[in-house]
Amino acid sequence: MVETQLNIEKIRKDFPILHQEVNGKPLVYFDNAATSQKPQCVIDALTHYYNTDNANIHRGIHTLAERSTTAFENTRKTVGKFLNAAEAEEIIFTKGTTEGINLVAATFGRKFIGEGDEIIISALEHHSNIVPWQILCEEKKCVLKVIPVNEKGELVLAEYDKLLSERTKLVSVNYISNALGTINPVQEIIDKAHAVGAKVLIDAAQATPHARVDVQAMGCDFLAFSAHKVYGPTGVGALYGKRALLEAMPPYQGGGEMIKDVSFSGTTYNDIPYKFEAGTPNIGEVIAFKAALDYVNEIGLENIAAYEHELLEYANELLADVEGFRPIGTADQKASVVSFLIDGVHPFDLGQILDAKGIAVRTGHHCAQPLMEIFNIEGTVRASFSVYNTKEEIKYFVEALKSSIKMFKK
Repeated sequence: MVETQLNIEKIRKDFPILHQEVNGKPLVYFDNAATSQKPQCVIDALTHYYNTDNANIHRGIHTLAERSTTAFENTRKTVGKFLNAAEAEEIIFTKGTTEGINLVAATFGRKFIGEGDEIIISALEHHSNIVPWQILCEEKKCVLKVIPVNEKGELVLAEYDKLLSERTKLVSVNYISNALGTINPVQEIIDKAHAVGAKVLIDAAQATPHARVDVQAMGCDFLAFSAHKVYGPTGVGALYGKRALLEAMPPYQGGGEMIKDVSFSGTTYNDIPYKFEAGTPNIGEVIAFKAALDYVNEIGLENIAAYEHELLEYANELLADVEGFRPIGTADQKASVVSFLIDGVHPFDLGQILDAKGIAVRTGHHCAQPLMEIFNIEGTVRASFSVYNTKEEIKYFVEALKSSIKMFKK
Protein backbone atom coordinates (compact mmCIF):
# COMPACT_ATOMS: atom_id res chain seq x y z
CA MET A 1 0.00 0.00 0.00
CA VAL A 2 1.48 3.36 -1.05
CA GLU A 3 0.87 5.95 1.65
CA THR A 4 -0.13 9.50 0.79
CA GLN A 5 2.02 12.47 1.72
CA LEU A 6 -0.73 14.65 3.16
CA ASN A 7 -0.05 16.26 6.53
CA ILE A 8 -3.13 14.90 8.27
CA GLU A 9 -2.32 16.44 11.64
CA LYS A 10 -2.12 19.86 10.00
CA ILE A 11 -5.44 19.21 8.26
CA ARG A 12 -7.05 18.15 11.53
CA LYS A 13 -6.06 21.45 13.13
CA ASP A 14 -8.22 23.19 10.53
CA PHE A 15 -11.36 21.58 12.01
CA PRO A 16 -12.10 22.97 15.48
CA ILE A 17 -14.96 20.55 16.23
CA LEU A 18 -12.63 17.55 16.16
CA HIS A 19 -10.73 18.67 19.26
CA GLN A 20 -13.26 17.82 21.94
CA GLU A 21 -14.39 14.95 24.10
CA VAL A 22 -17.74 13.20 23.75
CA ASN A 23 -18.89 11.17 26.73
CA GLY A 24 -15.45 11.62 28.25
CA LYS A 25 -13.64 10.22 25.20
CA PRO A 26 -11.85 11.97 22.31
CA LEU A 27 -14.33 12.46 19.47
CA VAL A 28 -13.96 10.04 16.57
CA TYR A 29 -16.23 11.31 13.80
CA PHE A 30 -17.11 8.58 11.31
CA ASP A 31 -20.44 10.00 10.07
CA ASN A 32 -19.03 11.92 7.12
CA ALA A 33 -21.47 10.48 4.58
CA ALA A 34 -24.25 12.22 6.53
CA THR A 35 -22.40 15.53 6.78
CA SER A 36 -18.77 16.58 6.88
CA GLN A 37 -17.21 18.83 9.48
CA LYS A 38 -16.26 22.42 8.60
CA PRO A 39 -12.76 23.90 8.48
CA GLN A 40 -12.09 27.20 10.23
CA CYS A 41 -11.91 29.04 6.91
CA VAL A 42 -15.55 28.15 6.19
CA ILE A 43 -16.65 29.23 9.66
CA ASP A 44 -14.68 32.47 9.24
CA ALA A 45 -16.24 33.20 5.85
CA LEU A 46 -19.72 32.78 7.29
CA THR A 47 -19.10 34.99 10.32
CA HIS A 48 -17.30 37.59 8.18
CA TYR A 49 -20.39 37.99 6.03
CA TYR A 50 -22.68 38.57 9.00
CA ASN A 51 -20.13 40.77 10.77
CA THR A 52 -19.25 43.04 7.86
CA ASP A 53 -21.31 42.55 4.67
CA ASN A 54 -24.84 41.46 5.62
CA ALA A 55 -27.20 42.81 2.93
CA ASN A 56 -29.62 41.46 0.36
CA ILE A 57 -28.14 40.79 -3.05
CA HIS A 58 -28.71 41.80 -6.67
CA ARG A 59 -31.23 44.52 -5.88
CA GLY A 60 -29.28 47.11 -3.92
CA ILE A 61 -26.82 49.79 -5.05
CA HIS A 62 -25.29 50.52 -1.66
CA THR A 63 -21.84 49.23 -0.75
CA LEU A 64 -22.88 46.32 1.46
CA ALA A 65 -25.29 45.03 -1.20
CA GLU A 66 -22.63 45.29 -3.88
CA ARG A 67 -20.04 43.47 -1.73
CA SER A 68 -22.52 40.71 -0.88
CA THR A 69 -23.60 40.32 -4.49
CA THR A 70 -20.00 40.08 -5.69
CA ALA A 71 -19.14 37.43 -3.09
CA PHE A 72 -22.32 35.47 -3.87
CA GLU A 73 -21.65 35.43 -7.61
CA ASN A 74 -17.99 34.54 -7.03
CA THR A 75 -19.24 31.35 -5.40
CA ARG A 76 -21.26 30.59 -8.53
CA LYS A 77 -18.11 30.95 -10.62
CA THR A 78 -16.19 28.72 -8.22
CA VAL A 79 -18.86 26.00 -8.31
CA GLY A 80 -18.89 26.21 -12.10
CA LYS A 81 -15.14 25.67 -12.25
CA PHE A 82 -15.34 22.92 -9.63
CA LEU A 83 -17.72 20.99 -11.88
CA ASN A 84 -16.14 22.23 -15.13
CA ALA A 85 -19.45 23.65 -16.32
CA ALA A 86 -19.33 25.47 -19.64
CA GLU A 87 -20.47 28.70 -17.95
CA ALA A 88 -21.36 29.93 -14.48
CA GLU A 89 -24.95 30.58 -15.55
CA GLU A 90 -25.49 26.81 -15.68
CA ILE A 91 -25.18 26.73 -11.87
CA ILE A 92 -28.36 27.18 -9.80
CA PHE A 93 -28.14 27.56 -6.04
CA THR A 94 -30.51 25.32 -4.06
CA LYS A 95 -30.98 24.15 -0.49
CA GLY A 96 -29.12 20.97 -1.37
CA THR A 97 -29.20 17.83 -3.49
CA THR A 98 -32.78 17.05 -2.50
CA GLU A 99 -34.09 20.39 -3.73
CA GLY A 100 -32.02 20.11 -6.90
CA ILE A 101 -33.65 16.77 -7.78
CA ASN A 102 -37.10 18.08 -6.88
CA LEU A 103 -36.50 21.14 -9.05
CA VAL A 104 -35.77 18.97 -12.09
CA ALA A 105 -38.79 16.78 -11.38
CA ALA A 106 -41.11 19.77 -10.99
CA THR A 107 -39.88 21.67 -14.05
CA PHE A 108 -38.26 19.43 -16.65
CA GLY A 109 -40.39 16.48 -15.52
CA ARG A 110 -43.73 18.24 -15.67
CA LYS A 111 -43.01 19.85 -19.03
CA PHE A 112 -41.22 17.10 -20.93
CA ILE A 113 -42.42 13.81 -19.41
CA GLY A 114 -45.94 12.59 -20.10
CA GLU A 115 -48.27 9.63 -19.88
CA GLY A 116 -46.62 6.36 -20.83
CA ASP A 117 -43.10 7.80 -20.72
CA GLU A 118 -40.51 6.08 -18.55
CA ILE A 119 -38.03 7.20 -15.89
CA ILE A 120 -35.18 4.95 -14.76
CA ILE A 121 -33.54 5.10 -11.34
CA SER A 122 -31.48 2.48 -9.50
CA ALA A 123 -31.95 0.32 -6.43
CA LEU A 124 -29.07 2.22 -4.79
CA GLU A 125 -30.90 5.53 -4.60
CA HIS A 126 -31.43 7.77 -1.59
CA HIS A 127 -35.10 8.54 -0.91
CA SER A 128 -34.55 12.01 -2.40
CA ASN A 129 -33.94 10.37 -5.77
CA ILE A 130 -36.95 8.05 -5.48
CA VAL A 131 -39.88 9.97 -4.03
CA PRO A 132 -39.86 12.97 -6.43
CA TRP A 133 -40.13 10.59 -9.38
CA GLN A 134 -42.90 8.60 -7.71
CA ILE A 135 -44.83 11.85 -7.23
CA LEU A 136 -44.25 12.79 -10.88
CA CYS A 137 -45.29 9.34 -12.12
CA GLU A 138 -48.49 9.48 -10.11
CA GLU A 139 -49.30 12.91 -11.49
CA LYS A 140 -48.29 12.35 -15.13
CA LYS A 141 -49.11 8.63 -15.38
CA CYS A 142 -45.56 7.82 -16.42
CA VAL A 143 -43.66 4.68 -15.41
CA LEU A 144 -40.79 4.34 -12.94
CA LYS A 145 -38.28 1.54 -13.55
CA VAL A 146 -35.41 0.41 -11.33
CA ILE A 147 -31.95 -0.92 -12.18
CA PRO A 148 -31.36 -3.92 -9.87
CA VAL A 149 -28.24 -4.61 -7.81
CA ASN A 150 -26.28 -7.80 -7.28
CA GLU A 151 -25.25 -9.31 -3.95
CA LYS A 152 -22.15 -7.07 -3.83
CA GLY A 153 -24.24 -3.93 -4.12
CA GLU A 154 -23.29 -3.22 -7.74
CA LEU A 155 -25.71 -2.19 -10.46
CA VAL A 156 -26.58 -4.94 -12.94
CA LEU A 157 -25.94 -3.09 -16.19
CA ALA A 158 -27.21 -5.96 -18.35
CA GLU A 159 -30.62 -5.33 -16.78
CA TYR A 160 -30.23 -1.58 -17.32
CA ASP A 161 -29.81 -2.30 -21.03
CA LYS A 162 -33.16 -4.12 -21.01
CA LEU A 163 -34.92 -1.22 -19.28
CA LEU A 164 -33.82 1.39 -21.81
CA SER A 165 -36.10 2.14 -24.72
CA GLU A 166 -37.38 4.98 -26.86
CA ARG A 167 -39.93 5.61 -24.08
CA THR A 168 -37.14 6.42 -21.62
CA LYS A 169 -37.16 10.18 -21.03
CA LEU A 170 -34.91 10.46 -17.97
CA VAL A 171 -32.34 8.38 -16.11
CA SER A 172 -31.55 9.59 -12.58
CA VAL A 173 -28.88 7.77 -10.58
CA ASN A 174 -26.36 8.50 -7.89
CA TYR A 175 -22.65 8.62 -8.61
CA ILE A 176 -21.80 7.03 -5.25
CA SER A 177 -24.21 5.20 -2.95
CA ASN A 178 -24.58 6.86 0.43
CA ALA A 179 -25.64 3.57 2.04
CA LEU A 180 -22.94 1.26 0.66
CA GLY A 181 -20.24 3.45 -0.87
CA THR A 182 -20.59 1.78 -4.28
CA ILE A 183 -19.11 3.89 -7.07
CA ASN A 184 -21.38 3.55 -10.07
CA PRO A 185 -20.21 3.45 -13.72
CA VAL A 186 -21.92 6.76 -14.44
CA GLN A 187 -20.18 7.37 -17.76
CA GLU A 188 -21.55 4.13 -19.19
CA ILE A 189 -24.98 4.87 -17.73
CA ILE A 190 -24.99 8.35 -19.32
CA ASP A 191 -23.79 7.16 -22.72
CA LYS A 192 -26.39 4.40 -22.91
CA ALA A 193 -29.19 6.75 -21.88
CA HIS A 194 -28.19 9.31 -24.49
CA ALA A 195 -28.15 6.59 -27.13
CA VAL A 196 -31.94 6.25 -26.75
CA GLY A 197 -32.50 10.00 -26.48
CA ALA A 198 -32.97 10.17 -22.70
CA LYS A 199 -31.66 12.91 -20.43
CA VAL A 200 -29.57 12.08 -17.36
CA LEU A 201 -29.48 13.52 -13.84
CA ILE A 202 -26.59 12.58 -11.57
CA ASP A 203 -26.95 12.74 -7.79
CA ALA A 204 -23.39 13.68 -6.87
CA ALA A 205 -23.96 14.35 -3.16
CA GLN A 206 -21.53 11.60 -2.14
CA ALA A 207 -19.19 12.03 -5.10
CA THR A 208 -18.07 15.64 -4.80
CA PRO A 209 -16.16 15.11 -1.53
CA HIS A 210 -14.25 12.15 -2.96
CA ALA A 211 -13.90 12.38 -6.74
CA ARG A 212 -13.25 14.91 -9.49
CA VAL A 213 -16.56 15.61 -11.22
CA ASP A 214 -16.42 17.00 -14.76
CA VAL A 215 -19.90 17.60 -16.14
CA GLN A 216 -18.68 18.42 -19.63
CA ALA A 217 -16.57 15.27 -19.89
CA MET A 218 -19.40 13.16 -18.45
CA GLY A 219 -21.98 14.80 -20.67
CA CYS A 220 -24.71 14.59 -18.02
CA ASP A 221 -27.68 16.89 -18.49
CA PHE A 222 -28.18 17.68 -14.81
CA LEU A 223 -26.09 17.17 -11.67
CA ALA A 224 -26.94 18.01 -8.07
CA PHE A 225 -24.81 18.16 -4.93
CA SER A 226 -24.80 19.63 -1.42
CA ALA A 227 -22.31 21.97 0.22
CA HIS A 228 -22.49 20.27 3.61
CA LYS A 229 -21.12 17.00 2.25
CA VAL A 230 -18.00 18.75 0.99
CA TYR A 231 -16.95 20.69 4.12
CA GLY A 232 -19.38 23.55 3.46
CA PRO A 233 -22.43 24.92 5.31
CA THR A 234 -25.78 23.20 5.58
CA GLY A 235 -28.83 24.43 3.70
CA VAL A 236 -26.95 25.12 0.46
CA GLY A 237 -26.36 23.14 -2.71
CA ALA A 238 -25.99 23.51 -6.43
CA LEU A 239 -27.79 22.16 -9.46
CA TYR A 240 -25.95 22.06 -12.76
CA GLY A 241 -28.00 21.97 -15.93
CA LYS A 242 -27.15 22.42 -19.59
CA ARG A 243 -28.11 25.91 -20.71
CA ALA A 244 -30.53 24.81 -23.42
CA LEU A 245 -32.45 22.63 -20.99
CA LEU A 246 -32.58 25.26 -18.25
CA GLU A 247 -33.83 27.86 -20.68
CA ALA A 248 -36.57 25.50 -21.89
CA MET A 249 -37.75 24.65 -18.38
CA PRO A 250 -40.44 26.65 -16.54
CA PRO A 251 -39.63 28.34 -13.20
CA TYR A 252 -39.62 26.24 -10.06
CA GLN A 253 -41.04 28.89 -7.72
CA GLY A 254 -42.50 32.36 -8.14
CA GLY A 255 -41.40 35.50 -6.33
CA GLY A 256 -38.67 38.08 -6.27
CA GLU A 257 -35.47 37.72 -8.32
CA MET A 258 -36.89 35.16 -10.76
CA ILE A 259 -38.71 37.86 -12.75
CA LYS A 260 -37.87 40.66 -15.17
CA ASP A 261 -41.26 42.38 -15.16
CA VAL A 262 -44.50 41.69 -13.31
CA SER A 263 -47.94 43.10 -14.02
CA PHE A 264 -51.43 41.81 -13.31
CA SER A 265 -51.73 40.95 -16.98
CA GLY A 266 -48.64 38.73 -17.01
CA THR A 267 -45.02 38.17 -15.98
CA THR A 268 -41.73 37.99 -17.87
CA TYR A 269 -39.27 35.59 -16.28
CA ASN A 270 -35.63 36.35 -15.59
CA ASP A 271 -32.68 34.79 -17.40
CA ILE A 272 -30.97 31.68 -16.03
CA PRO A 273 -29.86 31.02 -13.37
CA TYR A 274 -32.00 33.64 -11.62
CA LYS A 275 -35.21 32.21 -13.10
CA PHE A 276 -34.80 29.33 -10.63
CA GLU A 277 -33.71 31.35 -7.59
CA ALA A 278 -36.87 32.96 -6.24
CA GLY A 279 -36.67 34.96 -3.04
CA THR A 280 -33.79 35.84 -0.75
CA PRO A 281 -31.28 32.98 -0.83
CA ASN A 282 -29.08 31.60 1.92
CA ILE A 283 -26.54 34.33 1.20
CA GLY A 284 -23.97 33.85 3.95
CA GLU A 285 -23.90 30.09 3.51
CA VAL A 286 -23.51 30.40 -0.27
CA ILE A 287 -20.54 32.74 0.27
CA ALA A 288 -18.99 30.28 2.75
CA PHE A 289 -19.55 27.49 0.20
CA LYS A 290 -16.78 29.05 -1.88
CA ALA A 291 -14.37 28.81 1.05
CA ALA A 292 -15.12 25.09 1.33
CA LEU A 293 -14.42 24.43 -2.34
CA ASP A 294 -11.26 26.54 -2.21
CA TYR A 295 -10.14 24.44 0.74
CA VAL A 296 -10.76 21.19 -1.16
CA ASN A 297 -8.94 22.52 -4.21
CA GLU A 298 -5.96 23.51 -2.06
CA ILE A 299 -5.58 19.97 -0.69
CA GLY A 300 -6.47 18.39 -4.03
CA LEU A 301 -9.35 16.00 -4.62
CA GLU A 302 -6.99 13.38 -6.00
CA ASN A 303 -4.97 13.53 -2.77
CA ILE A 304 -8.12 13.33 -0.67
CA ALA A 305 -9.41 10.34 -2.63
CA ALA A 306 -6.10 8.48 -2.38
CA TYR A 307 -5.86 8.99 1.38
CA GLU A 308 -9.47 8.02 2.00
CA HIS A 309 -8.98 4.84 -0.03
CA GLU A 310 -5.98 4.10 2.16
CA LEU A 311 -8.21 4.46 5.23
CA LEU A 312 -10.84 2.19 3.66
CA GLU A 313 -8.33 -0.56 2.96
CA TYR A 314 -6.94 -0.31 6.48
CA ALA A 315 -10.41 -0.50 7.99
CA ASN A 316 -11.36 -3.53 5.88
CA GLU A 317 -8.15 -5.26 6.94
CA LEU A 318 -8.84 -4.78 10.67
CA LEU A 319 -12.58 -5.43 10.48
CA ALA A 320 -12.02 -8.80 8.83
CA ASP A 321 -10.85 -10.09 12.23
CA VAL A 322 -13.96 -8.90 14.10
CA GLU A 323 -16.21 -11.72 15.30
CA GLY A 324 -19.52 -11.81 13.47
CA PHE A 325 -18.61 -8.95 11.13
CA ARG A 326 -20.75 -8.97 7.98
CA PRO A 327 -20.11 -6.26 5.40
CA ILE A 328 -23.09 -5.04 3.40
CA GLY A 329 -21.93 -3.79 0.03
CA THR A 330 -18.65 -5.18 -1.22
CA ALA A 331 -18.44 -3.57 -4.64
CA ASP A 332 -15.12 -3.65 -6.43
CA GLN A 333 -15.23 0.14 -6.75
CA LYS A 334 -16.04 1.83 -3.44
CA ALA A 335 -15.73 5.17 -1.70
CA SER A 336 -14.56 5.37 1.92
CA VAL A 337 -17.70 3.84 3.45
CA VAL A 338 -18.00 0.62 5.46
CA SER A 339 -21.60 -0.52 5.96
CA PHE A 340 -21.93 -3.62 8.10
CA LEU A 341 -23.77 -5.78 10.59
CA ILE A 342 -22.55 -7.77 13.58
CA ASP A 343 -24.27 -11.13 13.95
CA GLY A 344 -26.65 -11.11 16.90
CA VAL A 345 -26.33 -7.37 17.64
CA HIS A 346 -28.87 -4.76 16.55
CA PRO A 347 -27.26 -1.81 14.70
CA PHE A 348 -28.97 0.75 16.98
CA ASP A 349 -27.60 -0.91 20.10
CA LEU A 350 -24.13 -1.01 18.62
CA GLY A 351 -24.33 2.63 17.60
CA GLN A 352 -25.25 3.67 21.13
CA ILE A 353 -22.41 1.71 22.68
CA LEU A 354 -19.92 3.22 20.22
CA ASP A 355 -21.26 6.70 20.98
CA ALA A 356 -20.54 6.07 24.66
CA LYS A 357 -16.94 5.54 23.60
CA GLY A 358 -16.89 8.85 21.68
CA ILE A 359 -17.33 7.28 18.23
CA ALA A 360 -19.95 8.78 15.90
CA VAL A 361 -21.29 6.33 13.32
CA ARG A 362 -24.64 6.22 11.50
CA THR A 363 -27.14 3.43 12.11
CA GLY A 364 -30.40 2.67 10.32
CA HIS A 365 -31.56 2.47 6.72
CA HIS A 366 -29.64 5.61 5.61
CA CYS A 367 -32.66 6.95 3.69
CA ALA A 368 -32.40 3.91 1.44
CA GLN A 369 -35.19 1.64 2.69
CA PRO A 370 -35.83 -0.08 -0.66
CA LEU A 371 -32.15 -1.07 -0.80
CA MET A 372 -32.29 -2.47 2.73
CA GLU A 373 -35.34 -4.51 1.74
CA ILE A 374 -33.38 -6.02 -1.15
CA PHE A 375 -30.75 -7.21 1.33
CA ASN A 376 -33.55 -8.32 3.69
CA ILE A 377 -32.25 -6.22 6.58
CA GLU A 378 -33.62 -3.32 8.63
CA GLY A 379 -30.43 -1.30 8.37
CA THR A 380 -26.71 -1.27 8.99
CA VAL A 381 -23.97 0.41 10.96
CA ARG A 382 -22.16 2.80 8.63
CA ALA A 383 -18.69 4.18 9.25
CA SER A 384 -17.66 6.75 6.66
CA PHE A 385 -14.20 8.29 6.53
CA SER A 386 -12.91 11.71 5.53
CA VAL A 387 -9.53 13.31 4.97
CA TYR A 388 -9.26 14.42 8.61
CA ASN A 389 -9.67 10.89 9.95
CA THR A 390 -6.70 8.75 10.93
CA LYS A 391 -5.63 5.14 11.07
CA GLU A 392 -5.30 5.53 14.83
CA GLU A 393 -9.00 6.41 14.99
CA ILE A 394 -9.87 3.36 12.90
CA LYS A 395 -7.80 1.13 15.18
CA TYR A 396 -9.59 2.57 18.22
CA PHE A 397 -12.94 2.06 16.49
CA VAL A 398 -12.22 -1.59 15.75
CA GLU A 399 -11.02 -2.22 19.31
CA ALA A 400 -14.17 -0.53 20.64
CA LEU A 401 -16.23 -2.68 18.31
CA LYS A 402 -14.61 -5.87 19.61
CA SER A 403 -15.13 -4.92 23.25
CA SER A 404 -18.75 -3.97 22.54
CA ILE A 405 -19.40 -7.32 20.90
CA LYS A 406 -17.99 -9.15 23.93
CA MET A 407 -20.40 -7.22 26.14
CA PHE A 408 -23.37 -8.26 23.99
CA LYS A 409 -22.22 -11.89 23.85
CA LYS A 410 -22.10 -12.30 27.64
